[in-house]
Amino acid sequence: MSQTIIPRAAVRGTAFGVIFMAFFGTLWAGIGIKGLQGWGFLWLLILSLLIGIVLLVGGIVLILKSKRLSNEMAEEDSHRWKRKNMWFGIIFGLEGVLIYAAAAICGSTNHLDLFVPVMALIVGAHFFPLAHLFQVNLYYFSGSLLCLFSAITLFTLPVKVTWGNHQIMLWWTSVGFSSALILWGTGVVVWITGHSLLNRAKNGSK
Repeated sequence: MSQTIIPRAAVRGTAFGVIFMAFFGTLWAGIGIKGLQGWGFLWLLILSLLIGIVLLVGGIVLILKSKRLSNEMAEEDSHRWKRKNMWFGIIFGLEGVLIYAAAAICGSTNHLDLFVPVMALIVGAHFFPLAHLFQVNLYYFSGSLLCLFSAITLFTLPVKVTWGNHQIMLWWTSVGFSSALILWGTGVVVWITGHSLLNRAKNGSK
């Protein structure tokens, strides 16, 4: 086995996956924190930022370590990665359009409470074509969990609850924190996969 069997693009693909999960997982945690309407704000914010930063650093380290890998690959493999990147852009762009449309529809119909669970459904659904595109079965699992928790929230939980004199936006809190945990967990698994690729390349180069 030679080092070039594990191309730099493969490791960097996992690294960018970790960075995406870190960033969007932290955004979802922010939605969950906002739903609590100030309860535990500071400590939850610090914890969420720490988790996001740790994952972000992990992704950056993967990128830095991938520099020692060969950037050479067969012409066919190069075209395949270019097609994957193109389709990733299309899928990500379509996700953004659908989220924007959902926000506009929910706002115009005075159902803004629906927006967060619907957004989670859209985010969950976008993992399915990504799983097929990058051949990562984990994304099927992550997408299914996002859709499942969003559906459970919509059909079983009240929009808001009152705890003592404090009102909590339960839909935002439930979907926000569950989505954050799913994305962060996915990021950890992808990070482990990236390190596994690096170790295989290192062992193969000896």
